[in-house]
Amino acid sequence: MEAFPLKSLTIEEATNLQFKLVDSITHYFSGDEILTRGDLGVVKELNQPRMTNKVEKVLADFFNVEAAMLVRGSGTNAIRLALHAVVGTGKTILVHDAPVYPTTQVSIDMLGIHLVYADFNDFNSVTEVLQENKVDGILIQVTRQKIDDSYDLKKLISHIRSMNKKIPIVTDDNYSALKTEGIGSQFGATLACFSTFKLLGPEGIGCIVGARGAIERLKQENYSGGGQVQGHESLDVLRGMIYAPVSLAISAKVSEEVSDRINRHEVEGLEAAFIVNAQSKVIVVKLTKPYAKKIIEAATKFGALPNPVGAESKYEFAPLVYRVSGTFRKADPAAEDTMIRINPNRAGADTIINILKKAMASI
Repeated sequence: MEAFPLKSLTIEEATNLQFKLVDSITHYFSGDEILTRGDLGVVKELNQPRMTNKVEKVLADFFNVEAAMLVRGSGTNAIRLALHAVVGTGKTILVHDAPVYPTTQVSIDMLGIHLVYADFNDFNSVTEVLQENKVDGILIQVTRQKIDDSYDLKKLISHIRSMNKKIPIVTDDNYSALKTEGIGSQFGATLACFSTFKLLGPEGIGCIVGARGAIERLKQENYSGGGQVQGHESLDVLRGMIYAPVSLAISAKVSEEVSDRINRHEVEGLEAAFIVNAQSKVIVVKLTKPYAKKIIEAATKFGALPNPVGAESKYEFAPLVYRVSGTFRKADPAAEDTMIRINPNRAGADTIINILKKAMASI
């Protein structure tokens, strides 16, 4: 098996992102405002809390884009709203020739969007499909949908823009935002979407960043007071994002150490390990026998998480030992029994190896 994980930020690069975000905050917030829980409601002329408006300006500045918007419904609704804003209903979009992420497929179905497929790993395929089909927009999932995916987001967007400078491009940056070099809208996409819950933030808040026109349209449609992200929630988004880059960079480094130790056969019964983005950056382990479910159940007894919460949310500090993702299982049905995935979360390599050894010994 050959995998092509996204290149993670180094700890130094992640530290610089932390510093950059704090610097952006100081340009828009006074010190007194930082030490509050924000405001509530639909403020006159803004139609949202003042603190939320300021946080959105910080995020636009931090990502070097025209505008940003916090939305309810996490990353899923951010993608749904972005497709609504720049593509619309009953239209046709280009996607990667791979299983579509399940919650994204629900949004596609709700909007009555038709799909055409190209192999994003092969730019010739992208060129051919765009030339032969009337396409109203493009959706790019940044993380891997298949183990052998290798496309580079920046190069893919650049290739598409060389053919069509105006076609709407929406990127699903869930599990890659603040882990990698940049997000879609920084590379030329129209809108980039991600969940702040996956960045140590509050539950249920998504973020859309990119073109001002599309975001202003969405803000005008979101006039309900109950639809607003409140001031305290938006401040919690910032607080989580400050610490997320370094925390995620450490996790990526631990993944590499654990993978190396498994491949040195430190744990009996584990055949090989690979670093993949499925969807978060994790270790996928191939087993010598098809007893994945037993290993997962046993690892839980020794402190591993039994299921993801938000895939790297603020609640997930112990390592996760779990089945491989749904899109991977769809691509390879046997993987449910022959593979497991490990997300280090905030744990060190020794803790993870010890849990695996205990789990294997118990079965």
